[in-house]
Amino acid sequence: MLALSLLLLSWLLGAFPTGVVVGTLYADVDIRDGGSGNIGATNANRVLGRRFGIATLAVDLLKGLVPVLLVPVAWTDAPGWYAGLVGLMAFVGHCWSPLLELRGGKGVATGAGVMLATAPLPTLLAAACWLAVVLATRKSSLGALVAVAVLPLATLVMSPGTTWLAVVLGLGILSRHGDNLARLRAGTGA
Repeated sequence: MLALSLLLLSWLLGAFPTGVVVGTLYADVDIRDGGSGNIGATNANRVLGRRFGIATLAVDLLKGLVPVLLVPVAWTDAPGWYAGLVGLMAFVGHCWSPLLELRGGKGVATGAGVMLATAPLPTLLAAACWLAVVLATRKSSLGALVAVAVLPLATLVMSPGTTWLAVVLGLGILSRHGDNLARLRAGTGA
């Protein structure tokens, strides 16, 4: 019962639509009506400004990080793979939120939080690649896609037990970036 409760709690925490709530409460703006229409940090930054973008990024990252870190506290005998599954549920809740009619974000920040808790060094390496690409190109989605490609390779070398999770999250993030991929190919993407 504890195993199912932790999965459900993680899913519900992930489903919290940070960008929508922050925009509505503090700026009386639904960020889905502006920019890319996405609920994540990049669009919050675009529509509401840097302060709100950073707040959205922080909360979305914590939605992935906190549930994974709580697993060994709540269930000391949990199998090693279980924390990754809990994180995956937060990611699913974020990307397909029941609070937004199964719509949601792209999953980059929440997935990064999951991976930061399960494989910190590979995640920091992937984050450095993301930052380098964003600084060089000013394209956050391109940075995210590069980080998604780097992360499984980095986990394979530094944290092999988490490679499955990096691959699954990466595929989920890629599936959420279809529009961005089309815009990048057309030269109009951010």
